[in-house]
Amino acid sequence: MADYGITGVKYDSIGKHIEWVKVGEFTGSSFGIRENWLRTKVISEFEKGKTFITVLKHGDRLKKGLDISIVTVNGKKYIRTDNNDKNSDNLKDIPEFP
Repeated sequence: MADYGITGVKYDSIGKHIEWVKVGEFTGSSFGIRENWLRTKVISEFEKGKTFITVLKHGDRLKKGLDISIVTVNGKKYIRTDNNDKNSDNLKDIPEFP
């Protein structure tokens, strides 16, 4: 299991780059209280060896989604659930929060 799960995102004004994510920590068999993190904190924690997945709401339960990785394109790091080399963030079906 991953160290953290991401349940929500907030994009910049043009909708291309994630600015904030809603993150919860996995502790044993439970999923912790969600906090809002800047994307730079996710990248920093990832580089320290922490792992992330998407977490999707399925009815009244949460469901494991996809593994998250960091992809570098032209020297800039992006949060992605795929490994393509587009210069944007992409966490697939994770909903946006206000």
